[in-house]
Amino acid sequence: MLKISAFPKCWSHDITDGRMELFDWFEKARVLDCEGLEMYSGFIKSFDEGTLAQIRSRAQSYGMELPMMCFSPDFTNPDPAARREQIDRQKRMIYATAALGGRYCRTLSGQRRPNVSVYDGTQMVVECISECFDTARACGVTLVMENHYKDGYWEYSEFAQRMEVYLPIVRQLACDCFGVQYDPSNTVVAGEDPLALLDEVLPYVRTMHASDRYLAPGFTAEDLKGADGVKGYAKILMHGVTGRGMNDYNEIFKRLKSVDFNGWISIEDGMNGLEEMRQSVDFLKAMRREYFGA
Repeated sequence: MLKISAFPKCWSHDITDGRMELFDWFEKARVLDCEGLEMYSGFIKSFDEGTLAQIRSRAQSYGMELPMMCFSPDFTNPDPAARREQIDRQKRMIYATAALGGRYCRTLSGQRRPNVSVYDGTQMVVECISECFDTARACGVTLVMENHYKDGYWEYSEFAQRMEVYLPIVRQLACDCFGVQYDPSNTVVAGEDPLALLDEVLPYVRTMHASDRYLAPGFTAEDLKGADGVKGYAKILMHGVTGRGMNDYNEIFKRLKSVDFNGWISIEDGMNGLEEMRQSVDFLKAMRREYFGA
């Protein structure tokens, strides 16, 4: 059955930087009444077995799973040693995902560095992700590559942000332990059609981010181009309650239903507080009832 999880977008930096405890977020999330919570690699301060077991146990005590790990590897660095470090980190996140009881670990391409060609970058990404497949299979974890915009700590935007780069990578890597994490809002940010992308990747979708991120009034997607060399998200981006923005969730759910999607959908909003997150969860539950009858 399709399940719903939540990601604390509004508190992600606070948890990562230690200004908020991870378990405080778990406690807050109880009111959302969702089936799981999406983790982020930066939330975990130690990856020893005891710490991971404690995190898993706390989530279970609230009746929630930890099905997804959000991780941002950077595989387009021209330095082979730097790429090797990123491969090792991706493998560590796969192990951590399994230890937390999860099945899906996010992977990305890397930064769109001006000195890396599309051809060279694609080769780097395919080689690096492929090297993680044996670890993923051994752990029973599926790597899911998101059509991403930009990690909050990166200098440049996602190398594979646009479909013309993203799709060839996905098709080369598609296998039993690799799939897609679909994010319709990121497609909007790329200036492309979210439904057109979904039609292309539908056979590979294993997880989804559900948000309604949109551009602030007076701006267009063209304005994002000036943000490539700035760390963090562009200031012109905004988040809102899922289902009230630019994405056509009826059409998205129709397509998911056509392939009997039974993975996880994680809300990625709540920048204005927990109440917005609750409304987003309620919206997704209503959509699930309408299209999946559950």
